[in-house]
Amino acid sequence: MSAVVARAATWGSFVKIEHTLFSLPLLFAGAVLGAGGLPPGPRLLWVAVAGAGARTLALALNRIIDRRIDARNPRTAGRELPSGRLSILEAWLIALLGLVVYLVACMRLPLICLQLSPLPVLVFVLYPYMKRFTSLAHFGVGLALALAPLGAWVAVTGSLAGIEPALWLALFAGLWVAGFDIIYATLDEEFDRQKRIFSLPARMGRQRSLRVSAMVHALAIVALLVLYVRHLDGWLAAAILLAVVLALVLEHRMAHRVNLAFFHLNIVVGFLVFALVIAGIAASH
Repeated sequence: MSAVVARAATWGSFVKIEHTLFSLPLLFAGAVLGAGGLPPGPRLLWVAVAGAGARTLALALNRIIDRRIDARNPRTAGRELPSGRLSILEAWLIALLGLVVYLVACMRLPLICLQLSPLPVLVFVLYPYMKRFTSLAHFGVGLALALAPLGAWVAVTGSLAGIEPALWLALFAGLWVAGFDIIYATLDEEFDRQKRIFSLPARMGRQRSLRVSAMVHALAIVALLVLYVRHLDGWLAAAILLAVVLALVLEHRMAHRVNLAFFHLNIVVGFLVFALVIAGIAASH
């Protein structure tokens, strides 16, 4: 039994289950926007299952595609695939499991979800390769998460009609993720430069990249502000929006402590945005 638990822990570590906390609040926020309030429980459950499956698939593919790069990087050489703690066959099985869970959930949602289901998978396959030829790779990561609120909107409404509110939320998500991915990439500035991995820190240096990240996050706040002005209301939502701004400012002030800024603060930001949407929808009705 202990061996099974240990193996399950290795699988969970491989796909970073805790990173689902980045995407779930954005999924739920998109669903609430689409429903104009809390959607039915079963619908919300299948949205969450689809998001978890997609997240598992995305990270597994990322680790598989990047395994040789990770093996050469001292910071990532201890990851499950480069270290040999997980076989490539197991990695592909995890990716397949994520894909199956994602597709099964799409089948329980409106037909349009299944029809559009290949689009996120295509993004998941392509964005890990971007770092091999463009410093805009950070925005590929952002695009992957930006699809979460859009997918949730479609899952709740069964249509692309009237999707503008979710587009503003998706724009925020994409810029937010791209901005903190730039911060995270500062950990590998020298390695990326030596191995010709395309990242903004490798191309521009740490300080200039952090300034770009701050500008990207400023644009993310503008997108969230437009969402509030056009589709939300209320002083509580405005206060939460201010809290999002302060959290992102704090993230940049703590950029030298990348793991804290990347993981803990961004989880807080995700749930603040979810709370913002709930409060704003409630006040607008």
